[in-house]
Amino acid sequence: MSLSREDAARGYWKENVRLMLTLLVIWFAVSFGAGILFVDLLDNIRFFGFPLGFWFAQQGSIYTFVVLIFFYVWKMNRLDRKYDFHEE
Repeated sequence: MSLSREDAARGYWKENVRLMLTLLVIWFAVSFGAGILFVDLLDNIRFFGFPLGFWFAQQGSIYTFVVLIFFYVWKMNRLDRKYDFHEE
């Protein structure tokens, strides 16, 4: 039995919002948690010659954000195909 177009749109939006919230929580945890809250603990670890807390505050959150963008695009393409909203 196939879903109606409205049910498909509702399911699509629900999964999209869940994905966005999950990725935003990960980004917040990395940028705020590792870059600010746990910086003193992470500074005991060296990464490429720099304290890890400093690295997360300066570079790690940006790299994480870029990776999350690519992951979001990949997941959304799969979601588009699942609900038949993809572009040809």
